[in-house]
Amino acid sequence: MASIKPSAHLAAVRYEIRGALTRRARELEAAGRPIIKLNIGNPGRYGFETPAHLREAIAAHLHDSEAYGHEQGLDEALAAIAAQQRARGAHGVEVERIFVGNGVSELIDLALRALLQPGDEVLLPSPDYPLWSAATILNDGVPRYYRCLAENGHLPDPAEIESLITPRTRAVVLINPNNPTGAVYPRALLERLVAIAAKHRLLLLSDEIYDEILYDGATFQPLAEVAGELPCLSFGGLSKVYRACGYRIGWMSLSGDPARSAAYRDALQLLAALRLCANVTAQWAIRPALTGTPTIQALTAPGGRLHEARRVVLEGVAASEYLELVAPAGALYAFPQVRAERLPAFDDEAFALQLLEEESVLVVPGSSFNLADSRHLRLTLLPPPADLAEVFVRMERTLGRLASAAPARAVAMA
Repeated sequence: MASIKPSAHLAAVRYEIRGALTRRARELEAAGRPIIKLNIGNPGRYGFETPAHLREAIAAHLHDSEAYGHEQGLDEALAAIAAQQRARGAHGVEVERIFVGNGVSELIDLALRALLQPGDEVLLPSPDYPLWSAATILNDGVPRYYRCLAENGHLPDPAEIESLITPRTRAVVLINPNNPTGAVYPRALLERLVAIAAKHRLLLLSDEIYDEILYDGATFQPLAEVAGELPCLSFGGLSKVYRACGYRIGWMSLSGDPARSAAYRDALQLLAALRLCANVTAQWAIRPALTGTPTIQALTAPGGRLHEARRVVLEGVAASEYLELVAPAGALYAFPQVRAERLPAFDDEAFALQLLEEESVLVVPGSSFNLADSRHLRLTLLPPPADLAEVFVRMERTLGRLASAAPARAVAMA
């Protein structure tokens, strides 16, 4: 009997955050070896808790959650999101232009499915969060990458972005604060990107799931306010700021001149209706999340657990003979790279596997984020600071072994 062939689309799709290295880590754990995991931004797995008032809101509305909801979301949830977006300066935001989904992940897919014709191009950051690339490919689009280089603070070059635009380009994606680099985009940069999008009539897609996770005075600038009347789709949710990944609640807000995006809004509503509705039970947490007392700042301020974890990472890199890092200004990750002069032939995927096998540490190689010739590794800031300090001891040992073996390899090849 012939084997079942998967879709050819998947040949170009990767998601190593939960890929082969993670499967190998599970095998090692099953064999009794404890693994320090730095691969996934999943706060609940590291002892962080969802704020109590969100849990209480869900518990109080269990009886109200047993029927399908409206395809765009619960009325009170949509109203709270609209109020948040208007308070941030977004133009033209009304409840009928907001969609709640089963996490931002589902909404990214819906947004691109409603937009793309086969062969249309989407401008994506490199490194990117790989779901954006996957959703583009799976919806018959073509990713075109603009670089966010470490030597530029992991910020994009507007001139390079404009040089990549072709007649098939439909949208430009921003991730701010950025996953995986932790970069936070200044307003002046966003203004230049908006001007490019306006000139070439591109839809702006802004992934802002880490909007309130900021360090050392960094400021988040919502793109919708800068975009003004230009159509802009902004994404947010409960997973990161509110440490509620398992609730699977995200939202997207379509701002700008409604007349310019009316047909697109209707397409989004059709796709939302086809999947019936988002998780009704967890939607009751949206209003209390957006209107209640903020809780993330206690974790990101000096002395808070996330701030302390970031401090340990910065100190670990500073003490390393092999690593360098652009300090993350936001989000839940650090993206160090190995110095070329110390290990010229560094292979990030091979190193990540060696680190796992020899030192029981799981990280994600930078090449997993659609970054060519990567010397980077992504580490989450969620583990306890003491665990992160131990990670750098183990990484330095592994890098030292690689450096010691490099001359012998060169002689053998000669």
